[in-house]
Amino acid sequence: MDNTPQKIAFLGLGSMGLPMARRLLDAGHPLTVWNRTAAKADALVADGAVRAATPAEAVRDADVVVTMLADPAAALAVADEMVPALRPGTHWVDTSTVGPDTVAALAARIPAGVTLVDAPVMGSVDRAAAGELMILAGGDTAPVAAVLDLLGTVTPCGGPGMGAALKLVLINAAIGGVALVAEALTLAGSLGLPRELALRTLGAGPLAGAVGRATATGSYFPVALAAKDVALATSAAKLPVLEAVHAFLTEDPALLAEDVAAIVR
Repeated sequence: MDNTPQKIAFLGLGSMGLPMARRLLDAGHPLTVWNRTAAKADALVADGAVRAATPAEAVRDADVVVTMLADPAAALAVADEMVPALRPGTHWVDTSTVGPDTVAALAARIPAGVTLVDAPVMGSVDRAAAGELMILAGGDTAPVAAVLDLLGTVTPCGGPGMGAALKLVLINAAIGGVALVAEALTLAGSLGLPRELALRTLGAGPLAGAVGRATATGSYFPVALAAKDVALATSAAKLPVLEAVHAFLTEDPALLAEDVAAIVR
């Protein structure tokens, strides 16, 4: 594998994007960063990254472009700004959770000579910082293998859009599990069972992973993004259980900015 430092542009410095960009910078890659809220780049810039004023400026000289954006609208808006500045030979890795339809729309925008890999990730902020993400990759990852290896372990998913498709499957299973834990605890309470007893026994069974996420502290996956991911799934297939989960997630607007574990409290 060629470990020659590559010029990387990283766009989107949210709770996951920031530690991912940090790993690329710490590995010695020349890094240009852009975020709509520019101050989020301050710590990276202090350690040697270059701050770009626009997406186009960020990608102009990049060998590899990595995007980590909140939703399809953000991904498409940033693409419209940056795509005209992409040069032939640039490799674009989109790690956003946007679904295969948006990946197809992004692919339709890129010029000849530019490649796109959809590579959404599974994992927490801590795992992002440690380079231990599960990377669900659609497309040819060989040209960007050295970059992806710094972020986690690649699971090849097939052709373009398949990484985005698998991400919807996995994240909706996880979100649905947390919602089910919340419902189970409500049922336990109505039956007079102690909450701690219900949590302990749920955590010893098939819902162990969901219980762990439902009771996690120090993680931040906002309810609003969880609802967005569920909506992407329910737009792709008839999923009555997930439709109910979406209604459950969005019934209290005050929780939308809270971590998804808030629905269990």
